[in-house]
Amino acid sequence: MRVVFFGTPAFAVPSLNALIESEEEITAVVTQIDKKKGRDQKLSFTPVKEFSMRNRIRVLQPANIKDHAFIEELSAIKPEIIVVVAYGKILPLPILRLPQYGCINVHASLLPKYRGAAPIQWALIKGEKRTGVTTIFMDEGLDTGDILLQEETEIADEDNSETLSKKLSEIGADLLVKTIKGLKEDSIKPIPQTGIPSFAPPLKKENGRINWSKSAIEIFNFVRGMYPWPCAYCYFDQERIKIVRVKVVKGSGIPGRIEEVTKEELVVGTGEGMISLVEIQVAGKKSMAVSSFLQGRVVKKGSNFNEEIPE
Repeated sequence: MRVVFFGTPAFAVPSLNALIESEEEITAVVTQIDKKKGRDQKLSFTPVKEFSMRNRIRVLQPANIKDHAFIEELSAIKPEIIVVVAYGKILPLPILRLPQYGCINVHASLLPKYRGAAPIQWALIKGEKRTGVTTIFMDEGLDTGDILLQEETEIADEDNSETLSKKLSEIGADLLVKTIKGLKEDSIKPIPQTGIPSFAPPLKKENGRINWSKSAIEIFNFVRGMYPWPCAYCYFDQERIKIVRVKVVKGSGIPGRIEEVTKEELVVGTGEGMISLVEIQVAGKKSMAVSSFLQGRVVKKGSNFNEEIPE
């Protein structure tokens, strides 16, 4: 089957690789434009572009997917099916109408839960115990199309958005191959989404600020969902501290106040329960165990982690 693949981040790479291994004809890959990153502002390719170049697949990077010239270029390829995996933009109707077998999307949630750009992060933030991957026929809405296949998986307490993303990307790749096979054999019957939808809007850098008045379990889930980007953070002695990993501990304290300090442990009060910081990162340094952070600096019981830089 002639496939055009739309995708951008590392999450999409296993799905593209699975299509190659299943010997589908990948006629082109569409990904986001190159962007400058880091202090030196070096031009950076998307993970999907890097993978496609290594596999000698044609790469298209339209600045505007609604551009008439791009749609004509896509039409000339004559795709039988379009596959979308975390591309990052909603496809316009002229593209949705192009392929014979339609456009299918691999979405990292159990739709209709967590429609939108950040389903993995929000599932963790909301404390879900299970999630999964859904393949759907795409329509003009935001992840509103009919369901083709769906697979569930457990969310482990140790998972963060990085580890869960890797897990779901592999599930999604396998589900995509099964979906295309089912469409070829006419063995899949699309079904409308049912139930109350929830949404997973994109995250911004400022969304990582910790609200210590929330409960310990809410903060635990928040830290997991925010790692590795934008990463949960707060301020200590006017220094921005990224909170990489925490655990819930027994006890109670004042939200944001350091209630216990040892050589190995830093325990902070919350709105309900307490949080022990396990791994943190200070500006300009790599992530470190809290025991390393405590070496060479005086951190006193009763000091406060602030949500904002104090005036």
